[in-house]
Amino acid sequence: MSEAIERVGRHWLHGRTIRVKMADGLVEALEQLESAGAEKQRWIAPALIDLQLNGVGGVDFNETETTPQRIAEAVRYLYARGVVRFCPTVITSDRSGMLRCIRTIAEACDAYPEVAYAVLGIHVEGPYISGETGPRGAHPLEHVRDPDAQEYLEWREASGGRVRMVTVAPERTGAADFIRRLVREGVVAAIGHTGATDEQLQAAADAGATMSTHLGNGSHPVLPRHPNYIWSQLAEDRLYAGLVGDGHHLPPAVLKSMIRAKGAKAVIVSDATHYEGFAPGRYMKRGRYEVLLQPDGRLVMADQPQIFAGAATALNRCVENVARFGICSLGEAIEMASLRPAEVLGLAEAGIGSLRPGSPADLIVYEAGEDGRMEIVETIAGGRSVFTKIG
Repeated sequence: MSEAIERVGRHWLHGRTIRVKMADGLVEALEQLESAGAEKQRWIAPALIDLQLNGVGGVDFNETETTPQRIAEAVRYLYARGVVRFCPTVITSDRSGMLRCIRTIAEACDAYPEVAYAVLGIHVEGPYISGETGPRGAHPLEHVRDPDAQEYLEWREASGGRVRMVTVAPERTGAADFIRRLVREGVVAAIGHTGATDEQLQAAADAGATMSTHLGNGSHPVLPRHPNYIWSQLAEDRLYAGLVGDGHHLPPAVLKSMIRAKGAKAVIVSDATHYEGFAPGRYMKRGRYEVLLQPDGRLVMADQPQIFAGAATALNRCVENVARFGICSLGEAIEMASLRPAEVLGLAEAGIGSLRPGSPADLIVYEAGEDGRMEIVETIAGGRSVFTKIG
């Protein structure tokens, strides 16, 4: 049994002072208080959930040499960013390499309780995506392929049943049948890295796809005014939209328009790579190609600077950006990176992503500046204080 603890601060949405009581890893009660004054600058919110995380703080989930111990280090590193739950994301590579990365994540879950708690499931992004330049993004062309049921079974076995989301392009041969299989097995089918027609996108949604992976990215640099696959996904009410909030993948005006269009189905993701936290410079990625991390935080292919190579901004800063850009309040942005991702994974009813009696005691205490900045003061995971800001 975990220690009973409580925290006092301002509610992330309405700003009134609350006390959160926790015991045995769960929220026991939320009580509204008269403001005591001392907590005026301290806020309390659900901890963040990242559905698309390729790596962080030097730990690459797509490097075959990464060890379970390093993944545990990444989990602890994320606590300082307010991220308590996430989907480690394995992207397009050769068959054996992807399998090895998936297996390593599963081994980390088996070896480290904090990893097992943090990993809500593995997100496999590719290899069943478009082979076209633009929609393919930074995924290697030589490893892009059509959906393969046998390969998926290998992922499922290697992961110990932890594959929770798969991103697929609807135009790939066999995509609709593959999506139906994923949905039958309780796996979220996401659309991404696609050049699909409206008809193909509709067929994917009819088959059960419920998510757009980093909508507006993994696309052609130039598109017809209309119709095009970005408009089609924005208009499809059955699809949640993952939106990278680093300020580069989607310029503020685009991010605002997409959030307004998707409404309660807008989800903020980081799409961060292990270059998050690195100094600007030129880096060799997995020994295969060079990337540039520019001074403004933009991460691009060195030989094709118009193509992103993932992101280098942690989820808390993405959330913060949404508020700083004037799109919504900070509390509403937090909902897009806590409750909404839990909804995508079908976990919201269990209380994941929210703070209410009976929900997991996953929360952040933060200070909010007038400029929209959000500084994490403390992170609590399963009723345990796992990060406290020093000073």
